[in-house]
Order: sequence, then structure tokens, then C-alpha cells
Amino acid sequence: MLKITLPDGSIREYEGAVTPLQVAQSISDGLARNTISAVVNGKQTEVDTTITEDSTVQLLTWNDDMGKKAFWHSSAHLLAQAIMEFYPEAKLTTGPAIANGFYYDVDFGGEPLSEKDFEKLEKKILENAKKNSTFNLREVSKADALKEYADNPFKTELIENLPDGEITFVTHDDFTDLCRGGHIPSTGIVKAVKILNAAGAYWRGDEKNPQLTRVYGISFPKQKELTEYLERLEEAKRRDHRKLGKELGIFAFSEKVGAGLPLWLPKGAALRKKLEEFLSKAQKKQGYEFVISPHIGAKELYITSGHWEKYGEDSFQPIKTPNEGEEFLLKPMNCPHHCEIYKAQQWSYKDLPKRYAEFGTVYRYEQSGELHGLTRVRGFTQDDAHLFCTPDQLLQEFEKVIDLVLYVFGSLGFADFTAQISLRDKENRDKYIGSDENWEKAENAIVTAAKAKGLKTVTEYGEAAFYGPKLDFMVKDALGRSWQLGTIQVDYNLPERFDLWYNGSDNEKHRPVMIHRAPFGSMERFIAILIENTAGDFPLWLSPEQFTILPISEKYSDYAKKVSESLEIHDICGLIDDRNEKTGKKIRDAELKKLPFMLIIGENEENNGTISVRRRGEGDLGEMKVEDFISYFKEQAKPAFELGANQ
Repeated sequence: MLKITLPDGSIREYEGAVTPLQVAQSISDGLARNTISAVVNGKQTEVDTTITEDSTVQLLTWNDDMGKKAFWHSSAHLLAQAIMEFYPEAKLTTGPAIANGFYYDVDFGGEPLSEKDFEKLEKKILENAKKNSTFNLREVSKADALKEYADNPFKTELIENLPDGEITFVTHDDFTDLCRGGHIPSTGIVKAVKILNAAGAYWRGDEKNPQLTRVYGISFPKQKELTEYLERLEEAKRRDHRKLGKELGIFAFSEKVGAGLPLWLPKGAALRKKLEEFLSKAQKKQGYEFVISPHIGAKELYITSGHWEKYGEDSFQPIKTPNEGEEFLLKPMNCPHHCEIYKAQQWSYKDLPKRYAEFGTVYRYEQSGELHGLTRVRGFTQDDAHLFCTPDQLLQEFEKVIDLVLYVFGSLGFADFTAQISLRDKENRDKYIGSDENWEKAENAIVTAAKAKGLKTVTEYGEAAFYGPKLDFMVKDALGRSWQLGTIQVDYNLPERFDLWYNGSDNEKHRPVMIHRAPFGSMERFIAILIENTAGDFPLWLSPEQFTILPISEKYSDYAKKVSESLEIHDICGLIDDRNEKTGKKIRDAELKKLPFMLIIGENEENNGTISVRRRGEGDLGEMKVEDFISYFKEQAKPAFELGANQ
């Protein structure tokens, strides 16, 4: 009997060979109708793949992420088919599924592809999809594969790097493509498609290689889902942090300063400062000490840490000094510096844990095509901290860091998140440093702490840092998009590489365990996501400008200044709009700038020592004494979440 183990642990037995579709049929007709892909023994396959030995099987529908992956990957083949019908001289390269949809990189041979061509591609895709052609995967010899793509240097390069016996073609309708597999049963499932845009992309991501055209698309099994997606896309454009950042005066970029290096304008600087103060206060409460490290470090520092070996070729190149042989690097990570800060003194077990925090700016070279507003930059500030503790303290310290992350998310309105346990690749261990023993200890600590805190978790293999496993917090924003924000990492390896130790109760030397953590991740990326999640309408306590005073004529300017000074004494920050404009226009402008409060001042207010208060989104709140408004403001500005409240 053939035994099939399903994700819930249940085992089903079959007389002989079986396919995932047959497994689905044996469970229910409804499941069989909806099954579009499968994972067999950890590998995604077609539903008609024959299983001949005891296996684990996961049946995938459109509602599963891996199901969507198969759907969109198959749609990429439909796109490639349509492209070749209109552009027979084009050279296809690769067409993977991505987080939302798919793309295909194509060499059009200098023939431009414009937006006006999108509609004809969409029509052709749907026309071909309606044929309900099956996707048939077959093995091809290396010689035959090379012969098939003799006139396509890109496919030829891919084939040459594949071992004979592991090369497969997929055919649907009259179209064949080089492909590893993982397709939906037939094209008829694809009912709606949209070509989103076309952009330049280098072959295999290397600037030295030929430039291709990357055609992006997305598809759905229902037209209604496409319509809803396009509506969300429009909303995303409205919330785009690059657009809002410019409109609200938060940040800017300059070609003269350099690509990927943001300039923080006064409002942006105020926003960053508030976030830093918020986290600093919480960290101080948890016993962190603040340190400062330089923006550069000697190359040897990063050789010791392992960063040079792993990232040296793709990072900013060393800075040479007049002293021959002396080289420095722009700081790509804060952790090696913090290791040396720990090492600057001798510690006993009684002194631990040591918790070093720093808003440290780091620099990493990103290809120009990968840069995107604040979410992908070349210089960014991490809300970094490194904890050095005894093995016995590890679990408690890890749980306290989780508390801190939950406090940050709760205070800033990120309620929908999943904790991703990021572990080593099961097969390829070459990309990691350290012993198996240390890795197992670190991985067990993360799993135990996440369970103790009752976190909703998923486990991803191959996503660990090169020096240790991670707990990554995947946050969903107002548009339903998932972002990796906070991260916590356990590291037994860097303390060894830097020869860190403490005196134990036995008066012997012992290695501390190191925890890396960053609740925001990076200030730049976090602020970008915060802007889009709130549409620039920040929580009151965080708003860089919390009020605007609107004197109805210039003769009330002195009183406006007096009110402003009273508010600033209480750390309520804002501005005075004394332009020679009508009050109605000033109110409309303040609304557009997303200013929380408009304080209107005229003769009556000056005489009574009051202000007329208007709140964005609520309208008039009436006349108040300045001190009453201060009390009201402070109550409204309190973060709803308290550190330790849910511990």
C-alpha cells in the first residue's frame, strides 16, 4: 500500500501509484475541482504528477500562496505565447511568479513595447486561455534542448548550466517553453488578466549584461478579483510614500547627493526624532544603554565578523587611506562595532545582560534598478540593539524583546502580523557560519520563545541570517500587503569570532549569547510603510506638525505667537499661518496638509484668552481656553498601548 501523509498529519492509503488530483478526489469532489497545484515531498508539482512511493502531499488551491504561485507562473507562459505571436523575432528569457502576479523578461531586439500594446497582449492571452489547453511537462535531453534554442543565447546559457537529465520543457496549445514545472492543470482557469507595466531589467540582474524589457502582469480566476485588485492598486498609488513624502515635505532625493541617499526635510526630521524618542523611552525602561559607533570601520573588523566574505563583492568598495595597505569600509552592519564595545571592558555573569542600543546608519550598495523611494536605499538607519547575556538568560531576554516589538506595533497601529521563524536551508549549509550545535541551540530558543508568547508563526527554511536564525515580523498594512519589519536574531557565532567572554560563577571564562534586534527594522523603510499605512495621517502623538494657528487678520499675530509659545512649552508643535488669505482657504490647505488641529483666532478669542478649535475629520470643537485645549490634546495624544500591558 502507498501511504500519503497530508499536512494535518492524517495518512491515506492507496493500492498503487497515485496523482495529487486523485488524492484530492478521494477526499471530496469539491476539493478536486479547486485543486490547481500540489507540493509533493517539499517540491511543487503538477496535479497529474505520478507518486510511486510513500510521500507527504499538500494540495493547493487558488487561496494558497503556493497555489497563486503556480497560477501566476502558468500565466507567465501565456504572456510569453502572446508576445511571440506578435513579436516572432523576440528572445524569451525567464518568467517567474512574484508576490503579486508575474513577469517575463524579453529581448525585443530594439523593437519598443509601449502601453498601447498592453491591450492586444491581454486579449490574446485570454483568447489562448479559453482554449483550455493542458500544461504538459516532459524531460528533454541537453542536446535537444540546445538545438531547440540555438538562436536564443539567453535560454542557451540557462540550459548549459543545467545537468543533463534535469531539463524539462512545458507545452500548452502550440507553445513550448523551457521550465522546471509547477503549473496549473489547464489554461482555462485563467479568466482575467492585466498587463501592468514594462520596465528595463538586466539579464540575470547584472548591469554588465544586455538590457531586457520586463513585462509585468497579473491574472485571476475571476474578473471580480481583478477589478478589486486594480481598485487596491489605485488606492496604493494614492498612498504611495514617494508621492505623499513630497507633498507633505518629509523627504527628498538629489542626484548631486547620490541615488538611494534620502535627505530628511524639517518635517521628516521631526517625525524621525519623535519615533526615536518613543523607542528610546521604551528601551530605557527595559534597561538598554545607548552607544555610538563610527560610520566606517577597518576592513579587518568585517573580515572577523564574516561580513566581508559574505557581502564584500556586492558592497561599497574599501576606502583607501594615504597609509599603504590601510583600508576602511562604510559600515554595512552595527553588530561588529557593538561586539568591540562589549570587548572594551571585562564582565562578570553578575553584570549581564548588557543591552547596547544605537540608531546606527549603515551603507549597502543596491543596484540602481532596485532602488525604490525609502523602501530600498543605500544609506539607512537601523534602530539597532545587541544584547549580550548568559545562556540561562537567553529565553527571558528574547521574550522581553518580543514584548518590545509588540509594543511598537500596537502603538503604531500594526495589528495584523505574523511572526516568521527564519531557519537555515535544509540542504545548503555552506552559506552559514558556526557549528551545528550552536545553530540548533539558537533555533530552539526562538521556537520556544515564540510559543511562550503565543505568536502566530510560520516557519521558512533558508531565510536565516548567515550567522544565526531569526524571528521576522511580517506585517500587513491597510492595503493587505505584507512587509517584513521588526526582526530578532539569536547568535552564538559572533561572540566566538570576536572572542567575547565573561567570568562565570565558577570563575571560569564563558561565551555570552548575542541577540540582534530592530523593532522598526530601518527608520527609512518603517517610515515609508507608516506613511502608506496611514495615508500620511499619522497618529496625533507622532504628527510632525500637530496644529496650525489661523489668525483671521494680521492684527491678531501677536496673540497667535503667544498661543504658539504656550503650546510649545508642552511639546505640542505646530505653525502659524499668517498668510493674507481667507480663513476658509487656510482651513482647506491645512486639511490637505493633514494637520490634526486648526486653531482659529480673532477678536473674541483674543479678548477671552481662548482659541476656536477645529479638528481634521471632525469639524468644529468649539471655543476653548488654551490650558483646556492643552489638557484635551494630551489626553488625545496618549498612545493606546502600554509597554508591558500585554506581557
